[in-house]
Formats: sequence, C-alpha cells, structure tokens
Amino acid sequence: MATVHLKPGNRFSVPDWHTNNHLISTNAERQRTASHEIRQDARTLRNETNNQTEWDEQDNRTRLADRIDEVEKWKQVLDKCLSEVDAEIDALILSKDEAERALQAKNVPSDVVIECLNFRESRKDIDLVKDPVEDELHKEVEVIEGVRKALQQKISEAFEQLCLLQESRHQLNWDHRGKVETLEIDRTCLSLTKHSPNISLKVLPTRVPNGTSTPQEWEQFSHYNKERAEAEIRASTQLREAIAITIAQTNNELEAQRLAVEFVFRKRMHEFEKAHNELKWQEKNTKEEIEELEGDIRRLEEDLRNKSGDLKLAHTRLETRTYRPNVDLCRDQVQYGLTDEVHQLEGTIAALKQKLAQSQDALDALYKHLARIQMDITCKENSLRLDNRCMDTRQKLILPSEKCVASVDSFNRTTNRNLSPLKSRQLELA
Repeated sequence: MATVHLKPGNRFSVPDWHTNNHLISTNAERQRTASHEIRQDARTLRNETNNQTEWDEQDNRTRLADRIDEVEKWKQVLDKCLSEVDAEIDALILSKDEAERALQAKNVPSDVVIECLNFRESRKDIDLVKDPVEDELHKEVEVIEGVRKALQQKISEAFEQLCLLQESRHQLNWDHRGKVETLEIDRTCLSLTKHSPNISLKVLPTRVPNGTSTPQEWEQFSHYNKERAEAEIRASTQLREAIAITIAQTNNELEAQRLAVEFVFRKRMHEFEKAHNELKWQEKNTKEEIEELEGDIRRLEEDLRNKSGDLKLAHTRLETRTYRPNVDLCRDQVQYGLTDEVHQLEGTIAALKQKLAQSQDALDALYKHLARIQMDITCKENSLRLDNRCMDTRQKLILPSEKCVASVDSFNRTTNRNLSPLKSRQLELA
C-alpha cells in the first residue's frame, strides 16, 4: 500500500481561507472606491484646470490685444509728433536760410555806402565838408551793422532751436522704434498657440529683467517726449515768426534809411547845382566886367598917349617962346595960358595914370577872383560828379546791377534811367 507524503509547512484553516477571501474582496472594493474618487477628482481637476488654463490664456490674449492697442495708439501719437517735428525742422531751416540770405544781401548796402563814402573823400578844397549827406551815410553804416547783428542773432537762435528739435526728434524716434519693436513682439506673442512649432520651456521665464519699468513710468516717458516735442515746435513757430518780423523790420529800416540818404543827397546836389549855377553866372558877369575894364584900360592908355602929345605941344610952345627977343619976352596971357595948360595936362596925366593903375589893380583882382570862381566851379563840378556816381552806385540797392546804367547830366541831376524819352525830356526842361 502506497504511502502519502505531504509538503512540510504551515497549514491555514478554512476560516483563515474565508477571511483572506473576504479581505481581498473588501480591499478590492475599497481600492475601487478610492480609485473612483480619485478618478472623479481628476476629472474635476482636469475640467477646472482646462477651463482655468483656457480662461487665463484668453485673458492674457485679451490683455495682449489691449496692450497692442495702447502701444499702437502711442505709436500713432509719436508718428504724428515726428511728422510735425520734421515739418517744423524743414520750415525752420527755410526761415534760417531766408535769414542767411537776408544777411548776405546786406553786403550790397554795406559795399554801396562804403563806396559812397570813399567817393566823397575825393571832394576838394571847401567842398570837403562834413555835411548832412555824410552824417546820413554814417548813420546808414550804423543801421546796416545793427541789422546784421539782429539777423545774426536770429540765425544763431534758429541754429540752437534746430539742435533742440533734432534732439527731441531723436528722442521721439528712439521711443517710436521701441514702440514698433514692442508691437512686433506682442503681435508675435498674440499669434502664438500651444500648437505653434517654435514654443518651448525657458529657464526662469518669470524673472523680472533689469531696467523693467512700471506702466506709469512707460506712459510718463512717452508723454514727456510728446510734450517736449510740442513745446519745441511751439518755440520754433514763435522763432520763425520772430525771424520773419526781424527780416521785415530790418528791410524797412534799411529802406527808410536809403530814402533818407537819397533825400539828403538830392537836397545837397540841389545846393551844389544852385551854387554851381550862381558861380557860372558870376563867372559870366566877371568875364563881361573884365572885358569892359580891359576896354576902359585901353581907352585910358590911349588918352594917356593923346595927353602926352598935348603936353609935348604945350612944352614946345613954352620952350619956343623963351627965344623971343628983348622986351618981347614978356609974361603975357599966352604965357599964363600955356603954363596953366601944362599944369592942367600934368594933373590930368597923373589922374589918368592913377586911374590906370587902379584899373590894372582891379583887373588883376578880377582875374584872380575869376580864377577862384573857376576853381570853385571845378570843385563843384567834381563834387556833383562824385555825388552823381554815388547816386548811380546806390541804384544797386533797388535795381539789378546789369540795369544800373547811368544816363544823367554831369551837373544838373536829371536822372534819365528807367524813364521814357518824353519824361526824361520834361525833367531836363524842368
């Protein structure tokens, strides 16, 4: 008979076996319950986190869009400011160029007045006087210098204002470039999704970079740039108006002084013409007087020669009658008559000689004064020519140089330039 051999070891009882089965079932149910709760919690968490993530992403997308709109608004404001600054820079450059041209144009009046003063230094003798014309010319020099200083000051102010405008434009442009780059970055961020190929995890993405500003500082910065640009534009506009006023005022001052100088020139030339005409009249009368005096001198000399013959006759008669013989050599009435005739003729000859000497002295004085009159006429003619040259030179102030062709009488200032033949003839007759 065969023998049954059993494995060595502990044996469990049936209750243990039932207990174990029950424990496994109970643990399985408990685990399933726990798992079910975990699954439900996970589903709830997934739903909540998914919703939260979507809402957060949507909120940030909205924030990005709002930020883009805000940056875009400031970009447009800066665009407008930049355009206004550029336009103002161009306008101020034009005003500055106009002031520089006006300053350069003052070289012509300066050259003209210096040339006039140099011309008038060639006056001679008594005509070299310090007259109102010279005073007005020196005043014109002072006016020109004052005008130059005023224009140069405005040019310097315009240059400084251009530097300030350029500086504000540089600041605006720098801010504008930052806005453009920011818009590009934020728009790129707005276009990203979780399915975009170029997204990845970054190291310390929540760090705050150095130099980060607050929204208030960001807005204040752009606001300051805008206000500064607008302030510089206002200052530049006022400066352009001041430059225009200065150019107009300086032109008016120069024109007024030009008219004053030409008025005293014409007045002085009229005085010269009157003096010249008076001297010509005196010259004519003096020459006529010289001719008459020379005629009288010739007649005096002829009378002297005649009286010398009469005296010789009387002397000869008296001398011849001294040869009467004896008692006939008497002092008769003939003797007395001839003696009286001799004395009378000697007195007449002496008077004629004295008058002839006086006439010769008067003739010499007339010739000397005639020479002085003619010399003074030459001085007046020279002064008139110089003043005419000055007036011709001053035509550069109102006419192009190629049109300043003098057509005037040398002594009577009847300017014919730019006048019709009839008008010129009327002026000559006047």
